[in-house]
Amino acid sequence: MKSHAPSAPQLPGRAAPARSRIYPWIVFALTFGLLLSDYMSRQVLSAVFPFLKAEWGLSDSQLASLTSVVAMMVGLLTFPLSILADRWGRVRSLVLMAVVWSAATLLCAIATDYGQMLGARFLVGVGEAAYGSVGIAVVLSVFAPHVRATLGGAFMAGGSFGSTIGVALGGIIAVQFGWRWALAFMAAIGLVLVVLFRFAVTQRKLDRYQHGPEPEEPKTGRAPLSSLFSNTSVISAYVGSGLQMFVAAVLLAWTPSYLNRYHGMGPDQAGGVSAVLVLLIGAGMIVCGAITDRVSRRCPERRWTTSIGYGAAAAVLMGIGFQLQESTFQLVVIGCGAFFSAGASGPATAMVANLTHTSLRASGFGSLTLANSLLGLAAGPFAIGLLADGLGLLGALQLAPLAYLGAIAALLIGRRRYPAALRKLAALDQRAAGARDWSRS
Repeated sequence: MKSHAPSAPQLPGRAAPARSRIYPWIVFALTFGLLLSDYMSRQVLSAVFPFLKAEWGLSDSQLASLTSVVAMMVGLLTFPLSILADRWGRVRSLVLMAVVWSAATLLCAIATDYGQMLGARFLVGVGEAAYGSVGIAVVLSVFAPHVRATLGGAFMAGGSFGSTIGVALGGIIAVQFGWRWALAFMAAIGLVLVVLFRFAVTQRKLDRYQHGPEPEEPKTGRAPLSSLFSNTSVISAYVGSGLQMFVAAVLLAWTPSYLNRYHGMGPDQAGGVSAVLVLLIGAGMIVCGAITDRVSRRCPERRWTTSIGYGAAAAVLMGIGFQLQESTFQLVVIGCGAFFSAGASGPATAMVANLTHTSLRASGFGSLTLANSLLGLAAGPFAIGLLADGLGLLGALQLAPLAYLGAIAALLIGRRRYPAALRKLAALDQRAAGARDWSRS
């Protein structure tokens, strides 16, 4: 007669407790809503720059510092705060983060000078630093593994959508009611969402809806932090994801200037076309993630193959697009390239989930976020700016798609080493489980 451990999900003669199919989507909706709030609070300041410049007499460098201080804190704190969340509790960490950035945005609304605004924006960056990595870890924990690329792409696309909403809505509110109300409104959205999240999402409910790992993934114990960087395949995923974000970041930063200088568009028209490109990037993250999940359901290695394909498509379309004469057709080609420019984001999230121990999953996503920030979001706009000083903006943009060659090379290496990486992870899990059992004995 077979014996059953007390923790088994189903005892003989007893049906497993029914689980709602709606609750995981409630978790996704609230976590995604807070991500939108994150980026709305971060980017709304861009919409009120003209008001701050006129009221406080700020220089352009001072205005830029109000944005860069948030990015700096996110870059510095993402990884350590992700590690802390894995230890302290992911749900509690998300609630605290959202309270901090929302309260800090409210402090921005009542700031009376540049110094107070800079200090409040510093706190916004502290609150937002690890939200993306911890949030996606919470979302993936309640969904089946075969939809990870779709959910990862959709979650990361929230940054593009939130930025667009924050700038557009913030500008409207600032014109109608004043810049302070624009900031206060973003803070209020965040505080309302965090209250809803706090009551709807608890660790006990997440544990009930926890999905087991894929057959090749670790199941027990706690792994050492060094395992986040101990195999070639996961490092390749970090590097490939970061480099494929390079061109997407360039488009976000330099498209308005390109349209103004080479297409003769005014700032308002250039901003509108740029917003369309931002939405295309976000839509591409979602669609490419869904395609990857569909074709890789029975063969996880295809996540690497599709990511390579998205990078190749973006490289070709962007390379051709920036060589064409300025025209509507050229913008269509560039738009198609923008759709695929960050298409590997969702698959990369699924790769990292498969290649990191469950006890360190938020930390793994923190490492991925750090790579995306350093190799893509920070390096892309800065490198193109340096090249533009000598080659002109168009010449620099024509070279930008070369970054995909590095991304494709990294992903090819990762795909080749993937089976060995899974074997190494399984051996690590056995050691972690053995250490846990020894500590209990």
